[in-house]
Amino acid sequence: MIRTAFLTIAALLALVLPAQAADDGIAAPTLRANITVTSDVVRVGDLIDNAGSAALIPVYRSPDLGTTGALPVAQVLSVLRAKQVIGVMTGDIKEVQVTRLARTIASKDLENAVASALEHRFGLGDAANIAITFDRGISDMRLDASNTGVLQAVATRYDARGGRFDIAFEISNDSNPVPTKLRMTGTAIETVEVAVLTRDIDRSEVLKSSDLAQERRPKAEVIGEPALRERAVGMQLRRAMRAGAPIRVADIAKPEFVSRDQSVTVIYQVPGIYLTTRGKAIESGAEGDTVSVLNLQTKRTLTGIVTGRGQVTVQGASQSAPMAPAVEQTSSLKRDEAPAPVDTAALLRNLVQAPASPARIAEAQIPQSRVSQAQAK
Repeated sequence: MIRTAFLTIAALLALVLPAQAADDGIAAPTLRANITVTSDVVRVGDLIDNAGSAALIPVYRSPDLGTTGALPVAQVLSVLRAKQVIGVMTGDIKEVQVTRLARTIASKDLENAVASALEHRFGLGDAANIAITFDRGISDMRLDASNTGVLQAVATRYDARGGRFDIAFEISNDSNPVPTKLRMTGTAIETVEVAVLTRDIDRSEVLKSSDLAQERRPKAEVIGEPALRERAVGMQLRRAMRAGAPIRVADIAKPEFVSRDQSVTVIYQVPGIYLTTRGKAIESGAEGDTVSVLNLQTKRTLTGIVTGRGQVTVQGASQSAPMAPAVEQTSSLKRDEAPAPVDTAALLRNLVQAPASPARIAEAQIPQSRVSQAQAK
């Protein structure tokens, strides 16, 4: 019966106090529909406007960091009455949404912080190449919103043999002179980008785009300079390798377009003239390599450049056969006079056909214009 009388009085006060407060020019306490808090408790002043001296009274425990909770209005009013707060205006509010603010540090940011603390230390390289694994699978971390400072490493330990790290961090706090402390442990391994085989490949097989994938592997697994995927495509392996194996620059080479003792097409090319004949490669070579080839018609050894599969191009006169002994000559050229151009037609005839005599060789190789034989004395 006493409780019934108390509730009746409270209801009468709820009707009378707002009107009296309005008459006296004092704003009535009004419930809020949505509130945000930064501490671990919800106070009267968080729930209602114009709470007066009751504003600092704690009434609820705050939701978890970064989460939102809902409170029915009837329950809120009941708790407020227990704290001697009555006469609260609710309007048409059905429930109160309470959100606890937080600072969220993404797991990727935590990895970056650890990698940055280890960068260029303990024999490690750039932070971007350091793979971090935490002992406890760390997801996004939520801290009190007052922790606004930078995540700063204050103590760093690392074991290069096992890759173990133990790092202490501090974050300055707006509401507390003592910084928030964090400790992280796990493993850190330096990695490299490298092309990896997607299937077994035999020696000398030319690599296609589908044969390769780009992966990040521990640096210790790749002894030497790693080969990137775009560089390895179109190359051939120096040895047979299994699927999943990382490829080093030393493992690949330009594909051989010409093999030793292979029958090849020899192309003689000078401005305005293009001739082909058959030859035999004396040595192997890839595209762009300079190789020796035997002209099967003239039996001369030529030097040319590999320009395709089974194809060697000779630019100008590259035969290695000795010239005929030159007779004593004096030039009739005056100073500042240029010699006449070489007779390229005769030169090419010499390359393709076997010369009939030393005199003909001299005729093909020595410009005849403006040259006279010295008179015998």
